[in-house]
Amino acid sequence: MPIPSRLNRTSPSKLPLLLLLILSGGLLPAGAPSKPARSTVVTGAWGGEHVILEASKAGAEVEFDCANGQISQPIVLDPHGNFDVGGTFIPEHGGPVRRNENPPPTPARYSGRVIVDTMRLEVTLGKDDVRTFALTRGFHPNLTKCR
Repeated sequence: MPIPSRLNRTSPSKLPLLLLLILSGGLLPAGAPSKPARSTVVTGAWGGEHVILEASKAGAEVEFDCANGQISQPIVLDPHGNFDVGGTFIPEHGGPVRRNENPPPTPARYSGRVIVDTMRLEVTLGKDDVRTFALTRGFHPNLTKCR
């Protein structure tokens, strides 16, 4: 297969630069994306000890033994699989629950890292309250609800 004439005239000293431009997306056709699209957490169940996270394209519902939470935005992963999103956390308690009892949601940070089918999830409430969980995609744990 013949080498295109414009590449044929490229001096050997410029080939590493040319290769770098091609790999970085610098020579893509006009209108082509120059960076890979950012991915989101795979939808479905991610479960671990004392927690299950049901991810969707719009965010996630999180259920703990004695609490629940919500993430109402997509969980976007950086190129290394890291994420950091805001959400809410609502603690629950044992014993009877009154009909009009609706505890207000507490702001929470949901952060961590996804590597293939595993997720490290950190839930941060306030300054110093951080809870860490190990989750696996497709795992459905048995939660021990405190109700």
